[in-house]
Amino acid sequence: MRRRRFIAASGSTIALFGASPVLARIDDPGSPRIINGPMLGAPEPDAISVWLRPSGAFEARLEVSETEDFAQIAATAAQVAEADKDFCVSLRASGLRPGRSYFYRVLINEALDRYTRSRAPHLAQTAPAAGVPGNFTLGFGSCARYQIDPVQPIWQQVKQRNPDLFLWLGDNCYADSTTPSFLREEMRRQRDVVGLQPVLRNIPQLAVWDDHDFALNDSDRTNPVREEALAIFKQYWANPGYGLPDVPGVFFQYNYGGVDFFFLDGRYHRDHNGAPDGPGKTMLGAEQKAWLKQALSDSRAPFKCLVSGGGWTMAKGPGGDSWAAFLTERNELFDYIRDEAIEGVLLLSGDTHVGEFNAIPWSRRGGYDLYDLVSSPLAQNTERNWVSRHPEVRIRLPEWTSPNFGLISFDLTGERASATFTLVDVYGQNSWAPVTIFADELRNGMSSWASKLDEASRSRHNRLMAGD
Repeated sequence: MRRRRFIAASGSTIALFGASPVLARIDDPGSPRIINGPMLGAPEPDAISVWLRPSGAFEARLEVSETEDFAQIAATAAQVAEADKDFCVSLRASGLRPGRSYFYRVLINEALDRYTRSRAPHLAQTAPAAGVPGNFTLGFGSCARYQIDPVQPIWQQVKQRNPDLFLWLGDNCYADSTTPSFLREEMRRQRDVVGLQPVLRNIPQLAVWDDHDFALNDSDRTNPVREEALAIFKQYWANPGYGLPDVPGVFFQYNYGGVDFFFLDGRYHRDHNGAPDGPGKTMLGAEQKAWLKQALSDSRAPFKCLVSGGGWTMAKGPGGDSWAAFLTERNELFDYIRDEAIEGVLLLSGDTHVGEFNAIPWSRRGGYDLYDLVSSPLAQNTERNWVSRHPEVRIRLPEWTSPNFGLISFDLTGERASATFTLVDVYGQNSWAPVTIFADELRNGMSSWASKLDEASRSRHNRLMAGD
């Protein structure tokens, strides 16, 4: 019996390399299936988007239904995966109703993936209707290093809190390479983290990049493969936009629940960190900066969130890999917000390998206090030495003991629009008591940072002011 089984296997091997037309060729992609994904992209009031990567040049079809049995299809979209896009596809199904839950599934060559362990359809939700004040939660984080932590238990906590959106603020993987194939490989490895799968399938994901998923550590516009890196980023994310028609980059604007989000590209047009600071030094580039200023002026949202990979405070000092090396440009932007009376600006960032809640007290310059909400890392070693660095004001002492993600609860339905922020650690605990920022505190002439300090942060601030 053992001998017969061995002969059968040998015969199959010989036939594989022969001319038999009934067996697969070496370059045959095999059974159509999903290799990576599905992942929800940016939802709209009337549409959902889904990213995936099939196993070859097959047609991927997204089907959306209000019922789990898919007896009636509410929307559909299809696309053939292409080799020059690494077989990545982003499907957008429209014609849906705002603020509704839908079931969705993906067919490959008009059939369910027989390799999928669970064929149960997944859930998605459209965005709230435009102009309707929202009440929703936002998760965000940065720095996911598969090489350090391939398990990444933080995703279990994201799943438990179940935010309406999740934002990746850069270092979404650690490619650390100018070889495009390695950039793709690290993207794929991060997408395959087991605990991340339910988060990708059921919580919409939006992203910008930072140095490690752009190229090398501290990389800037001199990156020799920046065009290839941008093409790869666009293939692997389902953002609603990428730059402007004549200005490349990963920046875009997005509205959800009445909150405007401005995702910034801090790498593609960036000057070297160590260049002398001054009016000519830029992180954003002139065109992206002009776009941002105009978009902020046009926004009527009570909260306007500026999403940046690098931190907004001066903590890293001159030449540091953050806005600290671009203070002239940063201050120009903050002065523009003040001079144009643009209200409600919140700052989000990552990168630091500790979680933070800091303030930049622009109320001292006639504006209002700008809060930098920082989450890092999702899956990376934490760094205690960051605790001793000095941003303008620490509202809370840093979270350096655990990976973490940021959680913001926006409520635009009450008398005072509010954003309540905390960090959630890998054990599911809040790193500190949630702190609420009201939109009416973010307007010229208001100073609010002192009222947000807890006892430990107030004591630290007083010691610094006394020169201890």
